[in-house]
Amino acid sequence: MASMVTMVRASFSYGSSSVEGRMKKFHDRRGAIRFETLSPSSMRQNQRQRHSVVVKAEAINPEIRKTEEKVVDAVVIEELSKPLTAYCRCWRSATFPLCDGSHVKHNKATGDNVGPLLLKKQK
Repeated sequence: MASMVTMVRASFSYGSSSVEGRMKKFHDRRGAIRFETLSPSSMRQNQRQRHSVVVKAEAINPEIRKTEEKVVDAVVIEELSKPLTAYCRCWRSATFPLCDGSHVKHNKATGDNVGPLLLKKQK
């Protein structure tokens, strides 16, 4: 299973110069997104410092029902205002706690099989 690796080391300056323009984003050989910071002296010399942050997606469902393509549970409840409500279980939804389908992109990127929790109104 892939794991998230984070390396952070930065220096702070209290001058009036903007932070914009001092960060460079790129992808390394393994596909991870990296950000490098440039110090003011390095910017003048056009050299990179070795400060970087590595962001890598990882699966959030390591062992539950891995034989299924997508894990979706449905619960029938009498006191619901809508006939069907989907709740996010991938933690990627822009409308969290409601599901917006972000798990589809997450599953493709990580090989995970997480899906929403569906609450259904009993008829």
